[in-house]
Amino acid sequence: MIGIALPTIKPQKIKLLEKLGIRTVRDLLYYFPSRYIELGAVKPIADLILGESASVIAEVVHVKAEKTWKSRMNIAQATLKDADASIQAVWFNQPYLASMLKPGTRILVSGKISLRKNKNEKYFANPTWELVGDSEADAHQLKTSTVLPVYSETYGMSSLWLRWQIRRLLSARGGSASGGEKTPDIPETLPEHILKTYNLPVLRRALVAMHTPRTLQEIEAAKKRFSFEEIFCIQLHQQQIRKKTELVPSVAIQPRPDIIAEFTNTLPYALTGAQKRVISQILADFKKPYPMGRLLEGDVGSGKTIVATAVSLNAVTEKAQAAFMAPTEILARQHFHEFIRRLEPFRVNIALLTSGTVEKFPSKISYKKTADISRTQLLKELAAGDVHILIGTHSLINASVKFKKLALVIIDEQHRFGKEQRLKLAKEKEEVTEVPALSFGIPKNFKKNFHTASPHLLSMTATPIPRTLALTIYGNLDLSVLDEMPPGRKKVITRIVPSRERRETHEFIRGQLAAGRQAFVICPRIEKSDDTAYKNPQTALLFSDMKAVKEEYKKLSEEVFPDARIGMLHGKMKPEEKEGAMKKFKEGAIDILVSTSVVEVGVDVPNATIMMIEGGERYGLSQLHQFRGRVGRGEHQSYCLIFTESRSETVRERLKALESAKNGFELAEYDLMFRGPGELTGARQWGMSDVGMEALKNIKLVEFARTEAAALIAKDPQLAEWPALSDRVERLAKKIHFE
Repeated sequence: MIGIALPTIKPQKIKLLEKLGIRTVRDLLYYFPSRYIELGAVKPIADLILGESASVIAEVVHVKAEKTWKSRMNIAQATLKDADASIQAVWFNQPYLASMLKPGTRILVSGKISLRKNKNEKYFANPTWELVGDSEADAHQLKTSTVLPVYSETYGMSSLWLRWQIRRLLSARGGSASGGEKTPDIPETLPEHILKTYNLPVLRRALVAMHTPRTLQEIEAAKKRFSFEEIFCIQLHQQQIRKKTELVPSVAIQPRPDIIAEFTNTLPYALTGAQKRVISQILADFKKPYPMGRLLEGDVGSGKTIVATAVSLNAVTEKAQAAFMAPTEILARQHFHEFIRRLEPFRVNIALLTSGTVEKFPSKISYKKTADISRTQLLKELAAGDVHILIGTHSLINASVKFKKLALVIIDEQHRFGKEQRLKLAKEKEEVTEVPALSFGIPKNFKKNFHTASPHLLSMTATPIPRTLALTIYGNLDLSVLDEMPPGRKKVITRIVPSRERRETHEFIRGQLAAGRQAFVICPRIEKSDDTAYKNPQTALLFSDMKAVKEEYKKLSEEVFPDARIGMLHGKMKPEEKEGAMKKFKEGAIDILVSTSVVEVGVDVPNATIMMIEGGERYGLSQLHQFRGRVGRGEHQSYCLIFTESRSETVRERLKALESAKNGFELAEYDLMFRGPGELTGARQWGMSDVGMEALKNIKLVEFARTEAAALIAKDPQLAEWPALSDRVERLAKKIHFE
């Protein structure tokens, strides 16, 4: 905590602050506004002029949500009144505001004054708004401000209250808009040479600018400082992990380019240049005395599994073992058969271990076949080193699973496993030697028969990650990218389909089914809710157009495709039910699978040629690209058909990017710039602040932070010379989840 206690606050308010993650003075000072309102002149409603940007403080008299008569657009409309006059405020595509604005409350409204031609009256079009306190002092503060900070709130905790407390806190510490001197109670975290090099304001000045700004320029300078600070601290933490990694000996794997060459000669196609490059990078890692930590990013169909197979063969050739962990049984079995198909000429013993299956290749009867064996027998052979490659699900991390010499761990779509699951992949024995816990998946303790060494780790993902996010969250890993697709793969034809063409689309799908093909139908949610599910029935307007799996399953089965075999998949189903539905679809027993976004990443169904997505505007581009990757995996031409209920040109332009982007990484970068870092698939899960995630739009800032962090850790790994910075890094590391 920074040198002073919070001002006297009632216990109920303390509980509300804790809900917002605020427990200390530091937390409160770093609880930055979610947005700012640039105030026009605050004036009476009667004095408003058409076309100007202005602000009024008024009482909400009446509010409602409805659809416009012509365009059927969802709107919220409020009548506002001050002492002498009234005016309407209209918010387009924000009907939920009707349940948030309560009659009788005072609000500050800021925006452009427009004219309703049909009624010849002035109104606020899509204004910003903020609750106002009952006292005249509150109103005076708003009237005299030019920029108003607005904070994320919780029920019972308003921006107004937060503004007041933070102003008191800054004032108690001698803060002012013209401040900027270092003070003992707010120690500077960033080294002076970094502040000068990147022209960043000192901590006190930046805090004052964030919470009590005079201009938007002040805010931007402060945001730049805190964006750099957060990314810099994350990089310091990751560089410290990297430094610890280099102190841990690895299980030796001698690179065998001769074996890799022999393997590639058995393939029915040539490796891409990207695959050759990544394999070379991994072989170079094998030469190092410390364990490899590498993230392999590859677009859907780019050939990550072949890379994993090749380097696993290298490990096996060197009398070591490899483990491959997949998130589901279907994916594990798919990889099992792919490894068998590719490694059969090399007489490698491969086993599959899941919660419901134990299987081994080759069988004792024939080298060409697999065989079911008992779990006990498999574990015995694994511990003796007779199983060379073990493929499975989270069952691999069971305490009974012990390897003789585990040298390589491969994790497919690692973000779908919990951190603790990944850390347990190599097990403890009775006698263990402590080594640093490596957050990218190497365990805290290692077996004695590993000679206190750590296996190499290759983490793979088909989820497109913008470069800035990868450099930040996976800063302790080396990054490899498969940015080249194998030749001959047909491009999936993508179309944004208007609602009026739904019948024609169904006929097209019917033709595909008649030709023996299969289709996915993706819906945004599981089931529709009636109006009683909402506190205010008007908010149901926001969700009225959303397609639901259960409803679409019933409609497609009974009305649209009564002769087709239709299945259903969603998150509320039991694991065995989900596995069963995917298995039936993969085996061709289901023609159309109606699903939510839980449809498996990586599942290979070559016969599926149609991906139809409802409510496309509700997904990020990266996620839509993942859906599209479920088709186009066979010899037949495939199609991705995206429906949207939105009439927004911005939405349609964003979806159009799917038709023109060359790969998923390009789409991820597009989403980052135009939809925002908070909307990236999984980005919120790491716990980064808004200013930290905003920094992800700036590749130069991220690279500078990474370079400066590496230089500082090289000189001072423990940050002994920078206690305030070390404390900030430690606090941030506890908050952010490096999954």
